[in-house]
Amino acid sequence: MKRIAYLAATMLFSVASMANEVNVKTYSYSGPHTVTMPVMMDSVDVFSKKYSSHALLDCNIDLSVVERGKEIEAGVLPGSGEGDRLHLIGFTVTNNAYTDAVISVEGLKHYKVYVDGKQVNGGSTSLVPSLHKVVIKYLTSPADCDSLSGNLKDSVKVKVDANSAVVTSMQGGVKHAYSLADVKNARSCNSVSLSADGRYLIYTVGERMTGGKSVSHTYLKDVRTGKILDRRTGLRWMPRSNRYYYTAKNDGAGYTLYAVDPKTMEETVLTRTLPVSSFTMSPTEDFIIYSDVVSGPTERKDVYEVIEPEDRQPGWRSRYVLHKYDFASGIDQQLTFGYHNVYLSGISNDGVYALIGKSESRLTARPTTLYSYFRINMNTHAVDTVVYKDGFVRGVYLSPDGRQVLVKGSPEAFGGIGKNVDEGQIPSMYDIQLFLSPVITDSHVIAPDKWTALTKNFDPSVESVEWSPSNGQIYFSAMDKDYKIMFRLNPKTGKISRIDGGVEYLKDFSVASSTGDMACVGQGASFGDRVYWVSANGNKKTLIDDVDAANTANYMLGKCEAWNYINENGDTVSCRYYLPADFDASKRYPMIVEYYGGCWPTSRYFSTPHAYASLGYVVLIVNPRGAAGFGQKWSAAHVNTAGKGVAEDIIGAVKTFCKEHEYVNAKKIGCYSGSYGGFITQYMQTITDIFAAAVRHAGI
Repeated sequence: MKRIAYLAATMLFSVASMANEVNVKTYSYSGPHTVTMPVMMDSVDVFSKKYSSHALLDCNIDLSVVERGKEIEAGVLPGSGEGDRLHLIGFTVTNNAYTDAVISVEGLKHYKVYVDGKQVNGGSTSLVPSLHKVVIKYLTSPADCDSLSGNLKDSVKVKVDANSAVVTSMQGGVKHAYSLADVKNARSCNSVSLSADGRYLIYTVGERMTGGKSVSHTYLKDVRTGKILDRRTGLRWMPRSNRYYYTAKNDGAGYTLYAVDPKTMEETVLTRTLPVSSFTMSPTEDFIIYSDVVSGPTERKDVYEVIEPEDRQPGWRSRYVLHKYDFASGIDQQLTFGYHNVYLSGISNDGVYALIGKSESRLTARPTTLYSYFRINMNTHAVDTVVYKDGFVRGVYLSPDGRQVLVKGSPEAFGGIGKNVDEGQIPSMYDIQLFLSPVITDSHVIAPDKWTALTKNFDPSVESVEWSPSNGQIYFSAMDKDYKIMFRLNPKTGKISRIDGGVEYLKDFSVASSTGDMACVGQGASFGDRVYWVSANGNKKTLIDDVDAANTANYMLGKCEAWNYINENGDTVSCRYYLPADFDASKRYPMIVEYYGGCWPTSRYFSTPHAYASLGYVVLIVNPRGAAGFGQKWSAAHVNTAGKGVAEDIIGAVKTFCKEHEYVNAKKIGCYSGSYGGFITQYMQTITDIFAAAVRHAGI
């Protein structure tokens, strides 16, 4: 019988009992802060109670001011001989295991204890593995203080009773182990957008505030000077005039559209009758195209016809149609009509052509959703069919001149012209390729053999795409093994070149429409989000914002190293591993094994592996066969295998890693993943005993 624990907290996180009493030796101090009694309009309140000066302790004060205070020694604390005063003392507690803690205070009469901004009654609290800020707010009166020094008459002792807790001062940027709380509270950036001339950048930073609420801040920054010019949300760039725009809701119906010149900050009203706030601006800047919802028919309450399974979802019968709104005339005209959902994929640089997509269901064969794309002449409404009912298409992009289209799709698109797999293999639908059409000449569907498979022999799997009007080059991000990086493709020659965006895991990029300069945002295995500006030729790179630098500078991180495993077929399985910051090769460590949660690699983003390593684990990341980004044959290796091969790669990698690294305790290995990885987690427990614990979520 296999001893398998589907883990809650037993193996990975154990609650420690209190067994380590520490006297606090230094504090950060802020004060004295003057507080005064309220004016006594009556002798009692509504509860018939008299006012007590002790209530001054309830005055709200920004606890963070203590972090900017001075450092003082423990013992006799400051007071005041001039009246009632509030004081703050603070210190930090670092723990590497879940633990209960008691913070005891001797020598203070009136005080409150706060941990991470929240008051703890009786000083008792539970601490997750992290660095915690402890602040004690105390109230003094002249009677409590020495008349000469102003200090308290009694010596004060503060103790922390918790297992393996380390108490330190708030002074000097105390470094601490990276924790799950740090993962959750990191400042992040997910989007960047450059002005047409590449000089100005709009990007949005998100952070979690005290109490758990998430907020975002949008910055419009001058790349040359670093000066922030605007902070409003909803800022977008005009396609070519180097202005940015935003909308404001009118008192009545519609919105007002404003354009702003970042050089002069001069504001211009483009229209006061804009019908919507979300739209695509034409490159000619004289009209927009937007989506509108047409509500579908309702059923009788006593009978309901289910057209297809998704018809059970609310709103399934509603449809999206496209509208064109012209600034000069103010005419808002419906651009498309029909039964199926349609959406906009692009507008040519001269505003003459729009590329429109349509999706429809086909439940009797794989794939079950089919996509068609049409090039529409905006002046004559003549329609050219570009793609017709191909279920392997994942996105279509119109060339800047409107004469060609670029398709992002799986290898089986266009009859499989992009396939590069062994005989009998079915390509993975998650391995995304690029296909280029010939020049569009008529309304007939382009034959599959007329398309060019641009990335058939290119191993990375394509993600985001941008076709630049400045130089006609195609820019795209792609998963390259466990990296996600940026590439440039010449559509005339098919040549692909790598662009150094300064990051290991690219989250977003933008190309200036006039100059070809670029902006990138991303992170790495051992650093948080960073925003870079990159020159058009790629020779110059400037760091615009190290988004979470204020936090990451205080983290203690262990090493992250690449390591490969050769499986039974002679194939190389790409892996990497993380070590605790205080790693000692003479010790033996338990190990956590992570692998991809779907059909993508476990990429080099800055996340939980370092946090688990800080808890005293070696963390092994395995990218077994089936992950996109390693070539089509590799990604196709798990199609129709029900996990066989994938599981063997993970198990073999774990066993080999343990043999090669004696500091791993082979009897204390846990594994976890989700989705397809959750299924693999479950499957592996039926074929091996090497895991002491397993966590899966969203598995079958």
